[in-house]
Amino acid sequence: MLAVVAGAAVVALNRAPSAEAATQLPPGFAEQVVWGDLNMPTNIEFAPDGRVFVAEKGGVIKVYDNVNDPRPTVFADLSRNVHNVHDRGLIGLAIHPEFPVQPYIYVLYTYDAPPGAEAPYWNDDCNRVGGPTMGKCVVTGRLSRLQAAGNVMTGSEQVLIHEWCQQFPSHSVGDLKFGADGMLYVSSGDGASYDFADSGQWDNPCGDPTNEGGALRSQDLRTTADPTQLNGTILRLDPSTGAAAAGNHNGASPDANARRIVSYGLRNPFRFAMRPGTNEVWLTEVGWNGYEEVNRVPTDTMGNYGWPCYEGNGRQDGYDAANLPVCEELYGTDAARGPFFTYSHDDKVVPGEKCVPDNGSSSSGVAFYPSADDTTFPAEYRGAMFFSDYSRGCIWVMMPTGADGLPNADDRRTFAAGAEMPVDLAIGPGSDLYYVAATGSVRRIRYFSGNQPPVAVIQASPTSGDSPLAVQFDGSGSTDADAGDQATLTYEWDFTGDGTVDSTAVAPTFTYQKGVYTARLTVKDMFGVTGTATVLIQSGNGAPTAFIDTPTAGTTWRVGQKIEVTGHATDPQQGTLPAAALEWQVNLHHCETMDACHVHPLNSFTGAGGTVLGPDHEYPSWVELVLTVTDDEGLSHSVSRRLEPRTVNLTFTSNPAGLRIAVGSSAQATPFTKTVIEGSNNQISGVTPQLYAGNQYVFVKWSDGGAQTKMIVANSSTAYSATFARPCVGRPPAPSRC
Repeated sequence: MLAVVAGAAVVALNRAPSAEAATQLPPGFAEQVVWGDLNMPTNIEFAPDGRVFVAEKGGVIKVYDNVNDPRPTVFADLSRNVHNVHDRGLIGLAIHPEFPVQPYIYVLYTYDAPPGAEAPYWNDDCNRVGGPTMGKCVVTGRLSRLQAAGNVMTGSEQVLIHEWCQQFPSHSVGDLKFGADGMLYVSSGDGASYDFADSGQWDNPCGDPTNEGGALRSQDLRTTADPTQLNGTILRLDPSTGAAAAGNHNGASPDANARRIVSYGLRNPFRFAMRPGTNEVWLTEVGWNGYEEVNRVPTDTMGNYGWPCYEGNGRQDGYDAANLPVCEELYGTDAARGPFFTYSHDDKVVPGEKCVPDNGSSSSGVAFYPSADDTTFPAEYRGAMFFSDYSRGCIWVMMPTGADGLPNADDRRTFAAGAEMPVDLAIGPGSDLYYVAATGSVRRIRYFSGNQPPVAVIQASPTSGDSPLAVQFDGSGSTDADAGDQATLTYEWDFTGDGTVDSTAVAPTFTYQKGVYTARLTVKDMFGVTGTATVLIQSGNGAPTAFIDTPTAGTTWRVGQKIEVTGHATDPQQGTLPAAALEWQVNLHHCETMDACHVHPLNSFTGAGGTVLGPDHEYPSWVELVLTVTDDEGLSHSVSRRLEPRTVNLTFTSNPAGLRIAVGSSAQATPFTKTVIEGSNNQISGVTPQLYAGNQYVFVKWSDGGAQTKMIVANSSTAYSATFARPCVGRPPAPSRC
């Protein structure tokens, strides 16, 4: 994930968010944008001394002196090492609990090189090996410790672990947290394909034994033919060295990685939280196409959470149908732990809520609310667990009504509907709930026990142009959650940022001479409580205009096809802008329907043009090109183009009819037809054995030959038929006689 992972609208993840969100919250709660203009933020951490650290996906870590500091300092820039493609990037961030006495910041990121190579190797560009989704752009993961001197990193990056071979561009590294025991806990994804049941059969660049690679690396602790890998695990580490912490279950193992692991069998544990005062890991697990999970991981006993053999509470169809020995053995022992809570991609988490699964599902954040008496949220939230879904744009809360104050999965409520792509949750100063919005902001949710402040909203047109510039302002969109206050709001405008009140009208006009100005609106309710908003005005400078020249509107693509991208930009003052002013963002929209999607940022580049390769991905999905141009005065303009894939239909039948065939992540009864992207790779399995009409059937053959589980390339619409037979009793199957 970023499984990195919502929004049917055309959204460029590098744009600043709008000043006001439409998040729907319980009575008494309000959301505020604390910081905007961030570049794909992924993680937020609050230091004990009040500083706030924010990680950006591309590898930059920013630090604010406190939550009221409007301008950050760049603490560290790891972009040379970070592989920022698709869901890969700088994902995990943690601060030593004794900071700044122990002046250490911990980072977990995708390293821009395959095993044995040095970064930058790919330079965030996988095109020379077919694009990020083709399984050739192999990378690794890295856990490091950075030392702080004031607000900047000092010295060199101390690498604690360099491992986590990843073949495919999702399910990369995960999260970092300190436990009550002072040890560092680490999560990571499987690094496998999300298009087919990946057992390492696709070139096997990570060097796994047969049928033990791909997603099955998450079960590597159970297979001893090769050294243990760390994919799909939870680690408990000594934060000084990265070695296994004392007391780990496998402390006597000769394998250093086996000693580090305290739980495994995970697909994409993108975010986790430590239950306060304990060493329990509570994680959100991003599922494939069936279920999302919340897992309680007691780290005093080893746990296997079943991926890829299980998803949710049942067997995973695609991997079950492939008859993989690692899964078949696990099915026989039934030793996998089930999730604490799971929700289907087809269902709402809370009946009747406005958070719908139309845009897909990607569990993306978790945080525990403090149990202290001096917290600001109502008392019923003390000890509650918040969890979020990036694709659905929702934050829920499990109330602490279970045994011993544990979260109660049956007492869950919708907390924030319409949240802005949350990818991390955290409790910050004042016991407020903060979340990181992948679109470029950090947001705070606060509770007001009495009168709530108004929310100021500015409309201004135009915000740039020739001097003198007449600007029409409008504050009528400002709101107040207290019904009695809405009609009594008053307005104070400071047009030039000098602190004076220039107008008290709702919608005034002001004419600017040449210059750059910050206009401020202060909205006040009947009790004198205020809310503010600002807008930047540039008089004497017109905004540039971006143009995408190629591909033209209506261009379609197949998997692996080279799409030539060119563009230009003009500016009223500068004329034609140089190539360096053009920034491209390539997004893959992963959809439930063609207009209900969530976004995976594939890659970005600078210049007048480049090449984009058609990605291999399940259908429906489409590619979006976003061109953003910026002039010398900082004004920007963006334009986007939607590129649809060409598709083919794969039809599946069986003899006898009605038996099940697995395609990708799911199995269903024949006959059926599946629409896929032209040129895509699709794994199919004749499910064997299976029960039908009270009889057992085994797979015999495909109409076009090949193994029971095989990969097909969808170059054209094609029909596939599988023959099954009832096995003879007491002797091997002989289809011709049974």
